[in-house]
Amino acid sequence: MTESGRLLHVIVCAAGAARDVGRLVALAQEEGWIVQVVATPSALDFVDVPALERRTGRPVRSRYRRPDEPKPPRADAIIVAPATYNTVNKFAQGIADTYALGLLAEAPGLGIPVVVLPFVNEALAARTPFRRSVESLRAEGVRVLPSPSGSDPADTEDGGRGDHPWALALKELPRKALKEPSGEEGTGSPDGR
Repeated sequence: MTESGRLLHVIVCAAGAARDVGRLVALAQEEGWIVQVVATPSALDFVDVPALERRTGRPVRSRYRRPDEPKPPRADAIIVAPATYNTVNKFAQGIADTYALGLLAEAPGLGIPVVVLPFVNEALAARTPFRRSVESLRAEGVRVLPSPSGSDPADTEDGGRGDHPWALALKELPRKALKEPSGEEGTGSPDGR
């Protein structure tokens, strides 16, 4: 597939709002992004994989590539939405035990802008480990947004569908990410340990 444009990785985690990540994909495409959806293994049960693949024209990725598979292009920016308590904490600690976390672990060191839209309930958001993780990520230049309404989407009447701020996540991408694509190939570690 030969495409030209800015490549946005949308990393989706296993939260109720994940079923509507197609809204974020559509908004990003309207802004000219080429979108690659990367799902955590647990998120595969929350998203409509065939619909996302039709929408993006790309396979939803959730595993490291095999050695015989080509390296995918490096993202120009990453949005993690919805981001779970587990993913935010692992990202802050540099844990790369899934493909999605491997991409996130490298991103700050590569200068790739990352926006994180947590979707955690008030009890988890109040925990010291989560607050420390948010502070740590922000100190590295990662934009961590407030959790929408401070609750898990499953706790809202519409399951988090209507009010989830997909557009806000896009708006938070730094201006440099909106320029020409990097065109660089991805590194070996997230795709082939």
